[in-house]
Amino acid sequence: MTADPLPLTGERTVPGVAEENYWFRRHEAAYLILASYCRDAVVLEAGCGEGYGADLLAGTARTVIGLDYDLLTTQHVARAYPRVQVLRGNLAGLPLASASVDVVANLQVIEHLWDQPGFLAECLRVLRPGGRLLITTPNRITFSPGLDKPLNPFHTRELSAAELTSLLVDAGFRIELMAGLSHGPAIRELDARFGSIIEAQVRVAVSGGAWPEDLLGAVKSITSQDFVLAASDVDNSLDLVGVAVKP
Repeated sequence: MTADPLPLTGERTVPGVAEENYWFRRHEAAYLILASYCRDAVVLEAGCGEGYGADLLAGTARTVIGLDYDLLTTQHVARAYPRVQVLRGNLAGLPLASASVDVVANLQVIEHLWDQPGFLAECLRVLRPGGRLLITTPNRITFSPGLDKPLNPFHTRELSAAELTSLLVDAGFRIELMAGLSHGPAIRELDARFGSIIEAQVRVAVSGGAWPEDLLGAVKSITSQDFVLAASDVDNSLDLVGVAVKP
């Protein structure tokens, strides 16, 4: 049976929507970069959303457990991605035994949570010694610059690299990688052409009007390979990409 697509709510991105392609590919790029950490591992994706990322990791991992709180979402993942073992549960109390997984993946989720330290404590609990937490989140400095509250109404608290590092260390993790995802050459060309490919998309979304053909064509042309990861100049990156190890 073919699974119906999940509706776009603004809280998550989904594949297969032309107007959403920039955000989908930006998220997909991080999964592809981090997939090597999941080789032959038992992986929990805490907050799996639509499930495309969990399925991508399932191509490398031994087992992927996709956890989400929303019933409609978990039903969709179970139908659409049979390689993923689906659990419904709250990220505030992960429904797994202590020291039961090798990797916890948490991509574009922590900014949605009210109790970020409590969640990280749960991640530490379910990881085996030497296990890794793979985490990505929008860079507060560039995503909501100069604002006290996040622009995205679904976000509770956004983080800078220093703030994310502090949270992870305070939770008991050792930082293996703290890097930033940014536009590569092809998207930088689109930035120059449109004055900012992100702001051009936001203007259309706010206006509620039809997408200009040249902008939609540019957005549709973007691939996950058009984003680059670097450990330098992280404060100017778009998304933070962290790998933290349980001692």
